[in-house]
Amino acid sequence: MLYIHGTGHFHPENELSNAFLEGLDIGTNAQWILERVGIQNRRTVLPLDYIRHTRNKDLRAAQEAALYTNAETGRRAAEMAMARAGVKPEQIGMVICGGCTPDTCIPAEASRVACALGLEVPAFDLHTACSSFGTQLHFLNQLGAAAPEFVLVVSPENMTRAVDYSDRNTAVLFGDGTSAAVVSTRVPARVCVTRTSFGGSPKGADEVRVPRTGYFWQNGPAVHKFAIKKMASLLEELQQGLTPEAAERLVYIGHQANLPMLESVARRCNIPAERHFMNIVGYGNQCAAGAPIVLSQHWETLKEGDVLGLIVVGSGLAWSSLQIEVR
Repeated sequence: MLYIHGTGHFHPENELSNAFLEGLDIGTNAQWILERVGIQNRRTVLPLDYIRHTRNKDLRAAQEAALYTNAETGRRAAEMAMARAGVKPEQIGMVICGGCTPDTCIPAEASRVACALGLEVPAFDLHTACSSFGTQLHFLNQLGAAAPEFVLVVSPENMTRAVDYSDRNTAVLFGDGTSAAVVSTRVPARVCVTRTSFGGSPKGADEVRVPRTGYFWQNGPAVHKFAIKKMASLLEELQQGLTPEAAERLVYIGHQANLPMLESVARRCNIPAERHFMNIVGYGNQCAAGAPIVLSQHWETLKEGDVLGLIVVGSGLAWSSLQIEVR
């Protein structure tokens, strides 16, 4: 059994609206964006003037121009999670980070986040791209009582620094966000992770990638098809493992990649709109942070008896699912 004691999130202030992207004159407009991906707004750590004037043609310049480091966004999300959990920094025994856009190859992102928080604990990265949160909790669930009493799990995702803003196909997708959660395999809490899974298909490893010194790229049609099929399959597995009463209450939180994909999975699994939690429309694709941020945004309204299925897929190709119950 794994328990979530508190969740947190952070979004930078700068907004990438559809009107802003239309103003870049890259062959896109608000109607095209809404029809294609269903996103209206996004956040970015980059200054808007930097994007407007450079289209982010120099990735090194983007790193220097960013208003926040991953360590700083990680710190802010983590502090919210710890405050909600009622856990002090000195109670954290381990930090795990992971996602798609680390600031450095070394040290581990987790080490830099832990340093920003003033923590002297074991810290390491465990990532499977956009499915990282599910993978991390699956790992901790397998570790069981051998894990420290409280573990801080963080996904700092500031992907806009790796986006080519002259390419309309990728410029419209991403928004920056960071998620955090305080979890334990030893100390009970009202929010329980009762089932975890992880899987992968490495033959599709190159379908989605961010080169060490390059921009985000994906085989869009193939990835879209894979994500819908896999997420629907994972959600159906959770539904089949529940009692009929619990299945009728199951809330779906999917990987926040684009709106048509999320809605397709919901239709296939007969999830009505009121039981489909998402933030893709207002925040864009936040990579590994997207789904856990949705959970965090609903943290204060979770009530006894709620059952959530958090389903995530990512580059690798990798996938994970979490069954979360509120008791």
